[in-house]
Amino acid sequence: MPEPDRPHTQHEDEVTAERRTRIAERVRRWCENRSIEGRHAPLSDAAAVALAAGRLDEPARAVLANRRRAGRRLPAAGGFGELRLLSDEYARLRERAAGQRPGAARLALEYRANELAKRIRDARQAFVHSSMHYAQGVRAVRRDRRDGLHLEIEQREALFAALQHTPAPLPVAPVDQARGALVDVAVDRVTRWSERTPLAETGRRVAQRIAREAPDGDDHFVDRYDTLMFLAGSLYDRIEASAAWRSEYFEVQRSQLDLAEEVTQIAVDAVALRGLLDELHAAIRTAPGARSSLEARVSALGPVWDQILARVTALARIGDLLTRAEEHLHLARIAERTASLDRRIDDLIGRSGARELSTENTDLVGDQFGAAAALMSALRGDLGADIAELTSKE
Repeated sequence: MPEPDRPHTQHEDEVTAERRTRIAERVRRWCENRSIEGRHAPLSDAAAVALAAGRLDEPARAVLANRRRAGRRLPAAGGFGELRLLSDEYARLRERAAGQRPGAARLALEYRANELAKRIRDARQAFVHSSMHYAQGVRAVRRDRRDGLHLEIEQREALFAALQHTPAPLPVAPVDQARGALVDVAVDRVTRWSERTPLAETGRRVAQRIAREAPDGDDHFVDRYDTLMFLAGSLYDRIEASAAWRSEYFEVQRSQLDLAEEVTQIAVDAVALRGLLDELHAAIRTAPGARSSLEARVSALGPVWDQILARVTALARIGDLLTRAEEHLHLARIAERTASLDRRIDDLIGRSGARELSTENTDLVGDQFGAAAALMSALRGDLGADIAELTSKE
């Protein structure tokens, strides 16, 4: 069983404070720049549903939470991030078609839009009316309603519509992909051709200048809210997939944090904030006379964004701690295996009267395991503080 958490030293407190500041700055920068460093896997269905629940009313959210705790699955749609991209492309095609004069170009756009509309309708039909995932028959429906597990047709429709907003990185245009490949080739050739020549330094500078023209390899998003919610969903997936999080070391912490509920509440606040700010900015455009009072209301909502950022930052800190815990857990398991191996060696050597060498080795491994356990204890303390901050947000 885990040992009691030891108090932090002053140095450890300083390191913790530095880590919190660094992660907070990174999360804020990503959201404000609408970009997260690197390429990321699409959100899992579980993360997408937790975020989509933030767009539903309270009764529907309660049913989804009950179904999750009861292990009731929802229909898959081939990836809800892909559904988002499909829905966005459909909307873009409809908008472009509406701006075209009657003719061949408009017909082509409308044809492509209709094809996408059919795919979305098919996905909606499969999601809303799946006989494998929702109760069928009067008695089964009554039983699920009594247990708080039944999603009504209207709630399923609303959930599907919410899943069409699943945060996803903007697709990389084929022209950017081709441009990036050409830039890579150019950099490689300039570097190789100038190598070991009097123009080597010039070639290096030219290669660096060309490389700066390449499209970056980061994920970009529609706005700061999509960035924030994608980050929250990715952190959900990262934490849920962590072997350290599922280990006995963090059994208490797991019981303190309903991860899906936290992600849903982040989405509830982010969606509400975006909606309110959109309405205020629209009012400012249509009623210039009330600009000053409306802008005051916009400013009053500034702290709300900071509070939502703080919640996602707390999740990011938990993810960072678990990454470190994975490394220490790996070391602890190696120490355990080595200790077991040394016991077997000890038995073998002991029969020949040379027990001292094996004992020294076993003591060394024990010391290593003790160090890993102490580090895990410190991480438990940090994790508990981050969970307390996350769950105390109103």
